[in-house]
Amino acid sequence: MSSTVLEGHPAPLDAAAPLSDEAIIATAPVKDEVEALYDSFEAVKLGRKNMDWPVFFWMAGMHLGALAAPFFFTWQAAATALVLHWATASIGICLAYHRYLTHRSFKLRQPASFLVTLCGVLSGEGTPLQWCAVHRLHHKRSDLHGDPHSPLEGAWWAHLYWMFVKKTPEERATLYRRFIPELAQKPMLQFFEKTFLLWLIASGVVLYAVGGLPMLLWGLCLRMVIAYHSTWFVNSATHLWGYRNYTTRDESRNLWWVAILSYGEGWHNNHHAHPANARAGHRWWEFDPTFWAIRCLQAVGMAYDIKDRIPETGAAAEDGPAADEADAALAA
Repeated sequence: MSSTVLEGHPAPLDAAAPLSDEAIIATAPVKDEVEALYDSFEAVKLGRKNMDWPVFFWMAGMHLGALAAPFFFTWQAAATALVLHWATASIGICLAYHRYLTHRSFKLRQPASFLVTLCGVLSGEGTPLQWCAVHRLHHKRSDLHGDPHSPLEGAWWAHLYWMFVKKTPEERATLYRRFIPELAQKPMLQFFEKTFLLWLIASGVVLYAVGGLPMLLWGLCLRMVIAYHSTWFVNSATHLWGYRNYTTRDESRNLWWVAILSYGEGWHNNHHAHPANARAGHRWWEFDPTFWAIRCLQAVGMAYDIKDRIPETGAAAEDGPAADEADAALAA
């Protein structure tokens, strides 16, 4: 009986013949690129040979600067740090990167869209494309294999260490192609992808020119470090401690003190249950300053089509098949 060899597939092997090493390699299944991407976020990947050294040294430098900041205190520098913390963490990360770009919970007109995204860039938490892609992956694989920062791999892994694993260009391309195809086509976000580091350097130069070393240490280093840990507590603490308003397929929790630190993002179980909702707080006591900022933008005509209906008590979570359908809609 004759066999047809399809293009791109190895020729049939004689079952009775021993397999050579070359034949074993040739017939081994090629791992799906998405599964390979999931594997790239495993904690076991962290090691000296696979360390993202630029990220490591940046984080080390910011933390050293933050430790030095109290020795160079001025009221002007402290006030600047406070204002920039709100602008970059609440407006930049929570409002722009998270609820606007990643989950498309509302729409923005220009120049608000550019300005809030710029605030996110100045937070130093990564480019808009990188941040959104990782966060969408987190929702798809929350507390499962492939979750970039699940505390089930360890609290410190979820809080910090996961960022130190270097990604290959192929892995980053897969991440962008699979999880943010529509965002990757936007000229504004492509612009920030190319100029991200320049904005951070420019902000440091401006701060130093305005107020010298105190302004640099408080307005850049300390402000960034506090915002970093505020965001990282959402990744780590709110999957470990707190209460749940909804039954979800992951371990997400609502944690009041993280909500204080992160401008409302600590109501994480609410968010994982209903990720497209612009409101993070679903109960009267769950304050959400970031949503208040969205309302302000709406009041001046900059924000519209806001998805803000609070689910009814006992409403089913939207983190299962509905979340997968939402992913497909986002990419459309």
